[in-house]
Amino acid sequence: MEDIQEISKLIILYFFDQMEVPLKEDIINDIFLEHPTWLPYTEFRSCFEELLKQNLLVNMAPKTLEPRYGITISSREGLTYFYTKIPMSVRDEISATIKKNRLSYKKKQEYVSDYYKNTDGTYTVNLKIDSAACTLMDLKIVVQDRRKAKWIHNNWAEKAPIIYEHIHENLID
Repeated sequence: MEDIQEISKLIILYFFDQMEVPLKEDIINDIFLEHPTWLPYTEFRSCFEELLKQNLLVNMAPKTLEPRYGITISSREGLTYFYTKIPMSVRDEISATIKKNRLSYKKKQEYVSDYYKNTDGTYTVNLKIDSAACTLMDLKIVVQDRRKAKWIHNNWAEKAPIIYEHIHENLID
């Protein structure tokens, strides 16, 4: 019987191979929490840390940005020899999940928003667009109430490309 930890590592590497773009750790954690049939979350955390220590997964973001983890070329090459040890049902589920959600995972880490209450009772909404290489836009807006702040926060991922394009066309070009 195969070592369960080795298969778990292969599952994680397979996930990153299929994903094709580096991801922030909180998004990676959320994905594996949502899919316990791939492997138990505690097993995922243990193996993820080991893969980082072994440099089979690495931080691909510049030091000025939050880390984004991806698979190395040598890990991808090694995976081609061993991916068949991953149960076909798990491979199919990972591939289908990524195909269906790749864009939303990417949006979650590229279009970042948050809001907080100010001492005067207004709210500041912080809106960012991050690329893999740098922060493209960092915008703070003060609004009068929590309802507006929450609406902006909740709709940022949808509106960010339009707003960025508008700003770029009207201020930069």
